[in-house]
Amino acid sequence: MKILVTGGAGFIGSAVVRELIAHSQHSVINVDCLTYAGNIESLADAASSSRYAFEQVNICDRAALDRVFAEHQPDAVMHLAAESHVDRSIDGPGEFIHTNITGTYTLLEAARAYWSGLDASRREAFRFHHISTDEVYGDLHGTDDLFLETTPYAPSSPYSASKAASDHLVRAWQRTYGFPTLITNCSNNYGPYHFPEKLIPHVMLNALAGKPLPVYGDGLQIRDWLYVEDHARALIRVVTTGEVGETYNIGGHNEQTNIHVVRTLCALLEELAADRKPAGVARYEDLITFVKDRPGHDARYAIDASKIERELGWVPQESFDSGLRKTVQWYLANEAWWQRVLSGAYQLQRIGATQ
Repeated sequence: MKILVTGGAGFIGSAVVRELIAHSQHSVINVDCLTYAGNIESLADAASSSRYAFEQVNICDRAALDRVFAEHQPDAVMHLAAESHVDRSIDGPGEFIHTNITGTYTLLEAARAYWSGLDASRREAFRFHHISTDEVYGDLHGTDDLFLETTPYAPSSPYSASKAASDHLVRAWQRTYGFPTLITNCSNNYGPYHFPEKLIPHVMLNALAGKPLPVYGDGLQIRDWLYVEDHARALIRVVTTGEVGETYNIGGHNEQTNIHVVRTLCALLEELAADRKPAGVARYEDLITFVKDRPGHDARYAIDASKIERELGWVPQESFDSGLRKTVQWYLANEAWWQRVLSGAYQLQRIGATQ
């Protein structure tokens, strides 16, 4: 199978590409326009494979997408290209509307036009897999509920609102045009190659630099953490065996408060990086600093992933503790990768504090 992966140089997308190349016989066409969070260095091993091709294309460029579909003739699309950081969406929502909504629409139309021209057997086998987030469901604060595939949408941020809109477009294309789509909504991902604006790498790299470790509000916000390689395996399972028209929630069964995540990271760094502790820092945990909360911050996300387990046989392989240890070890062993990331415009500063 030839799989076109949009956003394949991003955090989750690159994990999908690496998994496909290393552990399957599928071919990959990576379509990525290489924004700030796209990093071709995350694909060094995959790029040497004869089953890998790269196209530097923006998903809002219809003519370029038409060319890619015509040249590469994919059997499936895995759509991961998106603006994805809540804080950035607070500072500049326009890019999120453009990429996540207009870009998804443009990709849907390019893929539908291509699909319409396939012969009957290839049309029947074709799949368009849209990868989304649990943030579209809103906030579970004050309940013991879990997000189900049938949970009503109630997005809180410009980011989650833009992803909710893109989900609705994908479902509409399936219902109106019979276009063979699937949707997955995942919990918070973490792991290797994560851009350091996100909580776990942000805290790690600040700690190693002796900088404050910013924790929003009281730090009691709860997230369900999912190791990115587990997520990649789930996504491949969905695009190859999932049922057209269905939605699958993907979670790690790992609800943790933000402050617990930060303190656990500090403890791992004490164990694994005591010799890298900056001068004047007695304990990494001493760097924890509580800061003004994010505007509109959701208090709790938690996913019920029983459907994908029951119907497709996927379960996560990593616990939160095992996945976090692997993540810390990777960052400590791959300083050259993240130092090059930090040499650009992003310098671990806080964003998204707009009043």
